[in-house]
Amino acid sequence: MRINKGIYACLLVAMFAIGALSCSKDKSYSELLRSEEKAVNWYMSNQKIVSSVPKDSVFETGPDAPFYRMDQDGYIYMQVVNPGTKDKKAKKDQLIYFRYMRTNIIDMYEGRNPSPSGNADNLNGNNSTSFRFDNLDIQSSASHGSGVQLPLRYLGIDCEVNIVIRSYYGFISETGACQPYIYNIKYFSAQY
Repeated sequence: MRINKGIYACLLVAMFAIGALSCSKDKSYSELLRSEEKAVNWYMSNQKIVSSVPKDSVFETGPDAPFYRMDQDGYIYMQVVNPGTKDKKAKKDQLIYFRYMRTNIIDMYEGRNPSPSGNADNLNGNNSTSFRFDNLDIQSSASHGSGVQLPLRYLGIDCEVNIVIRSYYGFISETGACQPYIYNIKYFSAQY
């Protein structure tokens, strides 16, 4: 993933520092990271996994498709529900809208049966979230983290994915909380 190292690094360092101080009085930051890893490993152990992105970027698709490990560290896994239109790729700085639902994987692992949250259920048109593709220099794009943008490097703008994102690549405001999520995301161009 290409990331503007200056601004994104500063945001991450600040969020890690704040998160490390405020995450939990009971657990250290490294313990929280281990809990996150354990929960993701548990979740992924119940999925079919392909260990790398296909060289030709042709993914198996559908609700029974495997999850692809999108990075070497196992921080992001993507299942392609609908690859979208092959010829409609996002361009740098293009305004992209997305609707999502997400579920906290640690809550699932610990048996709390969490309800998904997000903006996918509210279809009034004023509740879409957006970012500028491949432009983490602006706060509105950086705030969602780079993991949300990753599928558009491979798929059409009108795609739908299920994606596991560990906190490092998730919403910047939540990075220090060490909470991984399974997202269902549908993307749209500004002209939807």
